[in-house]
Amino acid sequence: MDSATDFLIAARELLAAHPVVDGHNDLPWALRQNVRYDLDLLDISGDQTGRLHTDIPRLRSGGVGAQFWSVYVRSDMAGDDAVSATLEQIDGVRQLLERYPADLAAALSADDMEKARGEGRIASLMGAEGGHSINNSLATLRALFALGVRYMTLTHNDNIAWADSATDEVGVGGLSAFGHEVVREMNRVGMLVDLSHVAESTMRDALATSVAPVVFSHSSSRAICDHVRNIPDEVLAQLPANGGIAMATFVPKFILPAAVEWTLAADENMRAHGLHHLDTTREAMKVHQAFEAANPRPTATAATVADHLDHMREVAGIDHVGIGGDFDGTAFTPAGLEDVAGYPNLIAELLRRGWSDADLAKLTWQNAVRTLRAAEDVARDLQRGRGPSNATIEQLDG
Repeated sequence: MDSATDFLIAARELLAAHPVVDGHNDLPWALRQNVRYDLDLLDISGDQTGRLHTDIPRLRSGGVGAQFWSVYVRSDMAGDDAVSATLEQIDGVRQLLERYPADLAAALSADDMEKARGEGRIASLMGAEGGHSINNSLATLRALFALGVRYMTLTHNDNIAWADSATDEVGVGGLSAFGHEVVREMNRVGMLVDLSHVAESTMRDALATSVAPVVFSHSSSRAICDHVRNIPDEVLAQLPANGGIAMATFVPKFILPAAVEWTLAADENMRAHGLHHLDTTREAMKVHQAFEAANPRPTATAATVADHLDHMREVAGIDHVGIGGDFDGTAFTPAGLEDVAGYPNLIAELLRRGWSDADLAKLTWQNAVRTLRAAEDVARDLQRGRGPSNATIEQLDG
């Protein structure tokens, strides 16, 4: 191949055979914020460029074969309010599946993912983003699993009672005793333990406890961009023994060092306007865009993400890398990866760098499916030996 066009054609051909499993997309929250899940007002069967990063035509164009839809709720929600909001998010995903059955297929297992691919539909899984969604209740954890949630990120941006976040002060110093029990119960039911957003101490504690593969649903390499949301090499190096997967994110402030300080200033500008810094509604984006016009933004590209994937492959191995874009969960995206149609540009860049078709098939599809299947196998084995845990945080943490 000699030209950018050749690489892009080859990338599209590869994705037709081995589509992307993306680890994290915040479309449900965007639908909640913008139209309260009213799909007549925001119909993703048509092009929603300018309003969303995600719609069905662009998922198709991008070669997406499976998506973990985040049923995220903000970490300043607490208690039963957080649980209720998570249930509303799950219901929002179900509304999507009911409205677009020709394109989206509910998936609860690795077999379901393969079946959806065979049918030419996009396998749709769910991931809860933050342990606040279970309100310190293992029964609530099991209920979320029964409703289809297949991973839980242990924290979001703030500490919870039993786990430390990467972007908060030291709390329990990783996982508390109850936090370890949460991981064990996730292993037992077959819910993947997601270590994006958590403190390095929490990563290490979870890896020491989990007997099933873990995931990083949307985190990149700390060695390439020194941000606490990214994964240190020492942790990446543990993934082969664990069997898990690190799914590189596209969020500029996590992948481009020059974007870190700029984003801090942009977030402060949002707060000065009385807005949450993660708000991506139309009104909030106008504030962001005005700030960007006055303060030009350092721009990440598909090559920036490829730098992370090159390093992650070197440290963790080709069997332990994947993709988790975080579309519709970030105000800004890299050039060439502006929305879910952009994955071919990343694959083309990796082809240009010499990644083989076999390696790319692992990156896009095979690694994620294998990881979920392995978690299912562990759960079956554990369930033969023990039943549900009814431990409480009061019993274990005092």
